[in-house]
Amino acid sequence: MATLTPASTSSVAVDLAAPRSRPWYTDVWIRMLRRKPLGTVGGGIVVVMLLAAVFADSLTPYGFAQTNLRERFIAMSANHWLGTDQLGRDLLTRILYGARISLYVGFGAVAVGSLLATALGIFSAYWGGRVDLLLQRVVDAWMAFPALLILMSILSLLGPSVVNITLVLGVAFGIQNSRVIRGVTLAIREHTYIESTRALGAGHARVTLVHILPNVVPTIIVVATTGLSTVILTEASLSFLGLGVPSPYPTWGGMLSLGGLDHMYRAPWLAIWPATALSLAVFGFNMLGDALRDLLDPRLKGG
Repeated sequence: MATLTPASTSSVAVDLAAPRSRPWYTDVWIRMLRRKPLGTVGGGIVVVMLLAAVFADSLTPYGFAQTNLRERFIAMSANHWLGTDQLGRDLLTRILYGARISLYVGFGAVAVGSLLATALGIFSAYWGGRVDLLLQRVVDAWMAFPALLILMSILSLLGPSVVNITLVLGVAFGIQNSRVIRGVTLAIREHTYIESTRALGAGHARVTLVHILPNVVPTIIVVATTGLSTVILTEASLSFLGLGVPSPYPTWGGMLSLGGLDHMYRAPWLAIWPATALSLAVFGFNMLGDALRDLLDPRLKGG
C-alpha cells in the first residue's frame, strides 16, 4: 500500500491550491483593450471629458460668466483658443464648464434612473401576477407619449433648475429602462439555484438582494453607460428649447441656442465648438456602452 511522505503531501497541497482569479471588471477592461478599439477610444473620450470637467477651474484663467465687451467675437487667438462670444466670454471656458453641467446632470439622472429601474424591474418580475401587470401598464402609459413632450410639460410646471431637470430625466430614464431589468430578472428567477434558496427557507429580501441583484449588476452597468449619452443629449435639447439649466450656468444646448443661432453667420465658431463637444460626448458614451454590452452580455460574448 502506497504512503504519502510529508514532502509529497505538501506538494499535493500546493498543486491543489487554485490560483486566485482576477475580479470580473479587470477582465472586462483587458478584453476591451484587446478586442474593442472603438470602445477604448470612447472610454478615453469619457476620461478626458471627466478630467476637463473636474479641473475646469485650473485649466482656464477665466470665469464662465466673465465678460469683456472689448473682446467680442474674437475667432481664435493666443488668449482665447476657441474664440469669444457676443459678450466677450471665453468660449473654451464655457465649454469646459458646460461639460461639468452635462456630466452632473447626466450622472445624477442615470444614478436616480438606475435605482428606479432596478427597483421597478426586480420588484415587478419577482412578484409577477397582478403586481407585474399593474406596473407594466403604468410603464406602457408613460411610454405611449413622446418622451420629450412629457419632459417639457413637467419642466414647464416645476421650473428649470439643475435639480429639477436631473430628477425629471432620472425618472424618465428609470421608467423606460425598467423593462430591461425586468426581462433579465424574469430569466434569473427561473434558475434552479433560486428555487433551492427558497426551499432552504430564505426570505424574499435575501433572494432579491443576495441572489438576484448581483446577477443583474452587469446589465445595470450596460444600461447606465448607454443611457448617459441619451440623457446628455436630452438635456442639451431641453436647454436648446429654454427649459434646461438656467443662466448664467453654461450648457452646450444653451450655447447653441443663445449664441449659435443668433450669430451663426457672423461667428460660426459659437455653434461649431459646442456642437463638436456634444457630438464627442455622445460618441464616447455610445462606443463605451456598446463595448461593455458586448463584453458583459453572455449572449453576445461569442460575437
